[in-house]
Amino acid sequence: MKNSPLILLITLVLSFCTACSDDDTSQGSSAHSAYETEIIKLINEHRKGKGLAALQELEAIKSQTDAHTDYMIGAGKISHDLFDQRKAYLVKNAKIKSIAENVAQGYSTAQGVVNGWLGSSGHRKNIEGNYSHSMITAKKDKNGRWYYTHIFVKL
Repeated sequence: MKNSPLILLITLVLSFCTACSDDDTSQGSSAHSAYETEIIKLINEHRKGKGLAALQELEAIKSQTDAHTDYMIGAGKISHDLFDQRKAYLVKNAKIKSIAENVAQGYSTAQGVVNGWLGSSGHRKNIEGNYSHSMITAKKDKNGRWYYTHIFVKL
């Protein structure tokens, strides 16, 4: 089993991050924790470095990132479960044209989670995508483990 360490590393990386997007989908400001604000700042700095516009906050997204982060904490794992329901809510209530979602768990710093996402082509594609607005939720479970949901939309 010469490849066991490599397989273990790949499994660990995949267990910490997943990305989901839907570029074919047919509108504030919210109070953030300082931690969430730092993540958004780092993502917008990355976008600026790529010549992309900063993502604006959209209040309608926050209820969805909060609810999904709570869902993942309850399940004890990251997932894109019920993504179609979040998408339908935002299409109806925010008139979005496209949507993407990054989720993660376990990172203990803003820079760590952003670097994790940027190190994955699917997550990076969402961060650098043709989106105008976003919102993030970062919460700890009862054991102190962080969970993240970041939704990107284009109006």
